Amino acid sequence: MFAVATPPLLHLGAIIALMGLACGCNTVGYYGQAIRGQHELWTRQKSIAALLESPATPAPLKERLTLVLSLREFAEKELHLPANGHYLRYADLERRFVVWNVYAAPEFSLTPKSWWYPVVGSLDYRGYFSERKARDYAAVLERKGFDVYVGGVTAYSTLGWFHDPALNTFIHESDADLAELLFHELAHQRLFLPGDTDFNEAFATTVAEEGTRRWMETRHDVAALEKYRVQARRTEQFVNLVTNARQQLALLYTNAPSAPSADVMTQSVTLRTGKQKALRELREGYEQLKAKWGGSTAYDEWFRRSLNNAQLNTVDTYHQLVPAFRGVLREKAGNLEAFYLAIESLRKLDKPARRARLTALAIATDQAAAE
Repeated sequence: MFAVATPPLLHLGAIIALMGLACGCNTVGYYGQAIRGQHELWTRQKSIAALLESPATPAPLKERLTLVLSLREFAEKELHLPANGHYLRYADLERRFVVWNVYAAPEFSLTPKSWWYPVVGSLDYRGYFSERKARDYAAVLERKGFDVYVGGVTAYSTLGWFHDPALNTFIHESDADLAELLFHELAHQRLFLPGDTDFNEAFATTVAEEGTRRWMETRHDVAALEKYRVQARRTEQFVNLVTNARQQLALLYTNAPSAPSADVMTQSVTLRTGKQKALRELREGYEQLKAKWGGSTAYDEWFRRSLNNAQLNTVDTYHQLVPAFRGVLREKAGNLEAFYLAIESLRKLDKPARRARLTALAIATDQAAAE
């Protein structure tokens, strides 16, 4: 299943210090809600060990918490991910999502709007612990002419500043989805490059996919493993469908000739018509995929929205660089530690050079495999 995560939460001390340097009330208000949201998580956390011992804990919850402990052990021992003190506690927030992300992009551009945060640098989304606050901010951006997308998020990483708890927002996911989510978040503990959202999320996605496949294989459940593989293939088909739509839109926006001021309105109408055509074809393509999938509704909720540039960008963020990371992993013959070291060596490069180097590594690996 396709999922998204919020910007990693900021170190509380850094937030408080930087709030004093903030430029306006909106900035102070934003970090204030982040502090309150993180505090809520602290106050609701309970030890998983204590919950497992308590006769008051429902049996279904005990089963899921036991699985969490097993998954974090697998991540540490088999995937070389630093579990440390993460996922040893549980919090029930009594809501469906822990945070809501706001994404934005210009009406006729796929370049995402970015926001700067202390510690983690520039990121392509803004997270809120309140859905109302997220949608209020989204409305402000819409009034400024941006395409906007608000997505609920079930988990996030604090990058080791705090010990992340398991949450009710994801604890009852399927075994495979829970494994993928935990491995994804723990991958951020292994490597996170400030200011490079696409790199960080694609790295974590690659590690999570590989880790989940390996974990599923250890269970010797042939039916469950095949179901996971089918789901993975469908996710890839969905990603390819969205990628093709983005490429079509990129050509539309890039090839639009500059218009004299008198013709700007006419040009906007032309671009808007072309954009709606591309998005309509994307919807039609999804219906065709669903027919091949036997009517699966896996992405119905995603397509229920009014599609726009910002929404399409969320898929690109998590998946655009995944083939490149997979290529490096193949080049390292599946050796995760060697893979991590190869990827970590790219840390010293700037973002364009890092992406170019990663892509070159993937191309070289694919060419070698084809020979």
